[in-house]
Amino acid sequence: MNRTNKIIPVREQIADALRSDIISGELAANTKLNEQQLAERFGVSRGPIRDVLLKLTKEGLVVSKNNIGSSVSSPLSAEMQKLSIDIRRKIEEFAIKNVMDKMTENHLKEMDSIIERMQSHFDNEEYTELTKVDIEFHQFLVRLAGGEDLVNIWYPIVLRMRMNYQRIKTSQTLVDEHKTILDGIRAQDVKAATAALRKNIK
Repeated sequence: MNRTNKIIPVREQIADALRSDIISGELAANTKLNEQQLAERFGVSRGPIRDVLLKLTKEGLVVSKNNIGSSVSSPLSAEMQKLSIDIRRKIEEFAIKNVMDKMTENHLKEMDSIIERMQSHFDNEEYTELTKVDIEFHQFLVRLAGGEDLVNIWYPIVLRMRMNYQRIKTSQTLVDEHKTILDGIRAQDVKAATAALRKNIK
């Protein structure tokens, strides 16, 4: 997918920056998010910041409470993480089964491009960007399988799971797992693609 000329709205740029800060751990769990300070950081009024914080709340990365304000969510407990993994696997296994008849050569090329970007970020030790492109790979499949309805169920689960995600720093295996998933899809082999997916989601 060619993103060179894509114009990204200011609110999405801010949301993406804050997502990166939260996923990387630069904004630690329970950190209070001050609207005025964020407005000054990004050079905007408080209105766009409120919109962004609402968006991140819906995504599960931020908690907002009346008369208290917004703060970074806490990582999931071990029990909740396990439940999230189970739910995520079910959604993505459903996606694998439902993309086989929809996948075109252009779709496969787009997914190849995503994996190339994953490899580049890994090689350059850009681990937060790698995490985001990893999510993009899976989101591509989920959207192709079930559209925005399925993405809206899946996305908050994945983002909350990825807070302070450490596995991505330790193994080339992570990138290779995505290649194996795509190999299964390219071969129209649901069983192989699903097995590779289950190895990847943990």
